[in-house]
Amino acid sequence: MKPLYVIKIGGNVIDDPENLMNFLSDFSALKGDKILIHGGGKIATKLSTDLGIKSKLIEGRRVTDGETLKIVTMVYSGLINKNIIAALQNDQCNAIGLTGADGNFIRAKKRPLVKVFSEEKGADILVDYGFVGDLDDTSVDSEALFKLLEAGFTPVFSAITHDGNGQLLNTNADTIASIIAVSMAKLYETSLIYCFEKAGVLMNVEDDSSLIKLIDQPYYHELKRQGIINEGMIPKLDNAFEAIDQGLKEVYIGKSDSLSLLNEHNFGTRLTK
Repeated sequence: MKPLYVIKIGGNVIDDPENLMNFLSDFSALKGDKILIHGGGKIATKLSTDLGIKSKLIEGRRVTDGETLKIVTMVYSGLINKNIIAALQNDQCNAIGLTGADGNFIRAKKRPLVKVFSEEKGADILVDYGFVGDLDDTSVDSEALFKLLEAGFTPVFSAITHDGNGQLLNTNADTIASIIAVSMAKLYETSLIYCFEKAGVLMNVEDDSSLIKLIDQPYYHELKRQGIINEGMIPKLDNAFEAIDQGLKEVYIGKSDSLSLLNEHNFGTRLTK
């Protein structure tokens, strides 16, 4: 099977114009087929503030109400996505900007009411997170995405999906990247890459030189047992190994400005079965 890179970048890359341009140049230079997924950044938050739309948090988690959905759709799928596409075209990468609604590539389900423990009330409460989309293993139309790749396009997805009934949904970009990668693994030798602000998985979260280059599942369980891996990294690694169990070749986690090292298989931390 042909190789495929599914790469996700977050707000820390998008919020730094120089860093973003350098990343996109390296992304364009990657050999083979590739898909990019991006989240938002501070732009949506600033625009919401400027328009007097207050962010709503319940037990520390963001709620996407109707007005917020308008903002994130305009910013993620409009301003950010199209600036990325223009930059990639400048780098001779024939990219096409998409949401999950375009081509019905990614169909989500609106998140149901979720039971959450409220410290304030000392009891479980039902929370409505609004227009948030959840994904499963049937969400991605991998055959349609395959045709787009075979036609020579590089898909770039914003973190907006749809429910198939006319409703757009705000969806976690990490989850979109993982679901796309798993879905495409039956058609390609697929690698999933998460780019963020750290060099990768670190022995010491304060020291980038303490990078762990390779982690398999037994070693991961040992690192967790010893308490070496930072708590905030555990959900990301749990999801990564779950994706590997579902057919991915490998998952990389590393710093966006080191993406060029991927061609040498020397980028960040590599996770394998």
